[in-house]
Amino acid sequence: MTAPEPTDLVEEARKVFAGPIAFLKSAPDLKFLPDMAVNEVAFAGRSNVGKSSLLNALTGRNGLARTSNTPGRTQELNFFDVGDPLRFRLVDMPGYGYAKAPKDMVRKWRFLVNDYLRGRAKLKRTLVLIDSRHGIKDVDTDILDMLDAAAVSYRIVLTKADKVKASELAAVRKATAEAIRKRPAAHPDIIATSSDKGMGIAELRAAVLESVTQG
Repeated sequence: MTAPEPTDLVEEARKVFAGPIAFLKSAPDLKFLPDMAVNEVAFAGRSNVGKSSLLNALTGRNGLARTSNTPGRTQELNFFDVGDPLRFRLVDMPGYGYAKAPKDMVRKWRFLVNDYLRGRAKLKRTLVLIDSRHGIKDVDTDILDMLDAAAVSYRIVLTKADKVKASELAAVRKATAEAIRKRPAAHPDIIATSSDKGMGIAELRAAVLESVTQG
């Protein structure tokens, strides 16, 4: 089968995300995971990186993913069905790196996420969200190490790109690319986004669709 042209993929992705998308369930433990009926793309990021806002912008639905001024609200794996009939699922992973989180909560997070990453055959890619204002931090390196160890393909998505100057964004993009260059599971291309301005959203939709349609 011939791979679709980039413009065709963007248009198809626009149509997919304009269609039915619905919250399926939350899984606080692996025993609550839904069946592996379709491919999945997961979203990971620090607790204040703007993950919920980006998911809402991606799907064009303001209330799909819960947003809060209090970081660390998402402590479960949240699954969203895309398409009717079902085409693929989005998975909102618990935010990490929240300084005030109790140690037992952090430990539970690591077990849940690590077991999901290692055991989910239908997980095609994880999108790791990095704040454009800060770049990759030590807590981000931890999740990248987990993804490399689990051999789960991942791609970096810079968030809040409208909050920095173009020159600063270019510098963060360059530094991020260098940081992941030798990582075995990292996708080399980085997507810069802004949930508020809609920047990079079409590219992100296309990247998600491409991930779930590959094999």
